[in-house]
Amino acid sequence: MLLGFTLVSVPLLFAVVTATAKVRRLANESISLVRTSVATTHRTQQLFQQITSMERSSRLYIVLKDNTVLAGYREARDRFLQTLQQIDGPDIDAGRTAHVDTLTQLQAQLDTVLFGKALSSEAQLAMLLPTIDKLWSASTALSDYTGQRIESGLSHLQKSTDDTQSYLNGLSAFMILLTFLLVVLFTRRLMQPIRQIDSAISQLGKGTFSRNIEVTGPSDLVSLGHQLEWLRLRLLELAQERNRFLRHMSHELKTPLAAVREGAELLMDGAVGELDTPQREVIGILRDNSIRLQQLIENLLSFSAWQARHTGLEITEFRLRPLIKSTLETHQLTLLAQRVQLDLKVEDVELRADRAKLKLILDNLLSNALKYSPRGGTIYIHAASMGEQLILDVADTGLGIDKDERAAIFDAFYSGRAPQAGHLKGTGIGLSVVLEFIQAHGGSIEIMDNIFPGAHFRVRLPLAPAGEGVVA
Repeated sequence: MLLGFTLVSVPLLFAVVTATAKVRRLANESISLVRTSVATTHRTQQLFQQITSMERSSRLYIVLKDNTVLAGYREARDRFLQTLQQIDGPDIDAGRTAHVDTLTQLQAQLDTVLFGKALSSEAQLAMLLPTIDKLWSASTALSDYTGQRIESGLSHLQKSTDDTQSYLNGLSAFMILLTFLLVVLFTRRLMQPIRQIDSAISQLGKGTFSRNIEVTGPSDLVSLGHQLEWLRLRLLELAQERNRFLRHMSHELKTPLAAVREGAELLMDGAVGELDTPQREVIGILRDNSIRLQQLIENLLSFSAWQARHTGLEITEFRLRPLIKSTLETHQLTLLAQRVQLDLKVEDVELRADRAKLKLILDNLLSNALKYSPRGGTIYIHAASMGEQLILDVADTGLGIDKDERAAIFDAFYSGRAPQAGHLKGTGIGLSVVLEFIQAHGGSIEIMDNIFPGAHFRVRLPLAPAGEGVVA
């Protein structure tokens, strides 16, 4: 992360430094141009003032021949020559030097007129006026030349400003693109292991411990991946211990239960003599509950075997209606005892699936409906084919399933809070087994609303395994 921030910051820092240097250079050029322009304009104005003083003093001297006036002329001349030297300056400019030289020569001619051989005032004045006019013209030419140089400097400065702006715009665009690419690069570099960690956590949350957890990227995130892999192995070990416990306990319970059920069957068959009606009712209750207890144990064994991945799908071809009839016969006594009505609308669909597991799905859904149906209620079993799917609805007239319970209703060992009609509380794995077996077939189960009064489960199963055609 530090490397990423550093690499992202370097281009931005380079852009800032470059922009600062460019702006500073433009500022220096602007200051220099302004100072030069102001100084040149000021000195040009001084030239005009000094030429005016020289003209006035020379005219008075020619007329008055007063040495005091001549001293004023000399003072104005010295200032004029000094200003010319300042205008010429240390930097080389051939055009400006030529104008300065012209003015110097004209001033020398003016000195010759005033200090040369003795001439009459009229002759001196006749020679002075053309020289003064030429001096004014040369000064004006120097002023124009200076103005052109200032305009040229401004144009150059404007061009430099435009070039700098274009350069900085291009540099900014390049830096933005480069920074974006670096951000994307390092974001992907960081997000890939984060997504791997997120996927691993989701995998563990769903109880899937079979896939190894591998995290690539920065060392800190790789270390976190190792911790998640350790957690996966630990959870897998705990799940295997739980399944072993379930299998062992289920097998231990089946032996005495088989003896109880066999004894009940012998009593019902009159092996120890004829039973009167009350005795038969008691034996019937004992046998029914032993059957229900055996079903719970079978669910525990099926759940344990499936979790351990020892059970696969044994695909066979069969019809649905006889399977539902067989399932109903298993629960016939409970249906009669609770006086539950059946609403059957079942198409005789032919499908290819694991018959035993589909029977267990039906058996658990029917057992769940019996547990929560009131005495004298109705259980709805509807089945029909739709395209290449079997749509199976199992519903009751109980209290239904609360919204806040639906997220956990298919979790193992969750038995819900609604009151049950039966006397034997379930283990809470019936619907978990149903979900496992339905998903193994490539199907789905969902809880429906507003169709039947109570709980309504809708199962969607393919009529044939994936890759096979529907058998007619």
